Amino acid sequence: MNRRTLLGGLFAAASVPALAACSSGVTSLDGGGNAGSGGGSSKSGVTIGTANFTENQVLGYLYAAVLEAAGVKTKVRPNLGTREIVIPALKSGDIDLLPEYQGALLNYLDPKATAAEEGAMQNALTLALPAGLEVLPYGIAEDSDAFVVTRETARKYGLTTLADLAKQNGKLVIGAAAEVKKRQVGAVGLKDVYGVEFKEFKSLDSDGPLVKGALKKGDVDVANLFTTDTDIEAYDWVILGDPKNLIPSQHIVPLIADRKADSTVRKALARLGNVLTTAQLTELNRQVDKDKKDPEDVANAYAKQHGLTK
Repeated sequence: MNRRTLLGGLFAAASVPALAACSSGVTSLDGGGNAGSGGGSSKSGVTIGTANFTENQVLGYLYAAVLEAAGVKTKVRPNLGTREIVIPALKSGDIDLLPEYQGALLNYLDPKATAAEEGAMQNALTLALPAGLEVLPYGIAEDSDAFVVTRETARKYGLTTLADLAKQNGKLVIGAAAEVKKRQVGAVGLKDVYGVEFKEFKSLDSDGPLVKGALKKGDVDVANLFTTDTDIEAYDWVILGDPKNLIPSQHIVPLIADRKADSTVRKALARLGNVLTTAQLTELNRQVDKDKKDPEDVANAYAKQHGLTK
């Protein structure tokens, strides 16, 4: 998944969120959601934002496709940046909807949260979300963070799990997006949970060409990638096991401003969530990254093929 830079200064003045909202538990064709789900309206349209990596862009265009098919006007603003940018943008009203990941979102909102199972995390998100925001039912598909090494590095240092990294403290270099240095599912958690200390943290991109190129060249020993990245299998890289469950479940979940969360939006997104699988999402990523197809074209073709649009 390649990562692109944020257009200069967008949403720079947005404030950091706090407080709580509401959520649901599992996907359902009626849209699920909480008891107070009737207050929003999508009649004026929905603006969808995405983070700056391929998969999130594809998901954003999938959201747009199913919403348009349901009669909701949409606008997609792709490549906006990390959660530190897109969630405040959602809170302030610059965008209305985001494709998110359960565990990563919960960790961003509440770094001390301990929920790891998808149902428990959905409930925890209910308490952790900023006022005015909610998560809709999570989908079948998921994509987790992974800490990856080359097969050669795994053999050289005897690495099979994250716990093995501590045996090489002060020797290995990790490459990841800059924010991973401060995240629990990142350098902070690796130290707290597994006692891992790296020789160096190299700030690169989020599962993009920089970090994967550095791993291939040997400029980093460990890379933070995503489990739906087809390059992991293509290059025979090794995903280090996580025996202490540092990395939580990461089902795809729509994060929406409740001002837009009417029944039409809920039903359309729940329908997508019940259809899109992890394997299918991985294939869509491959089409963009390997076949160099446009994310919007890939999303529209998938939606039509699976009866989500006409």
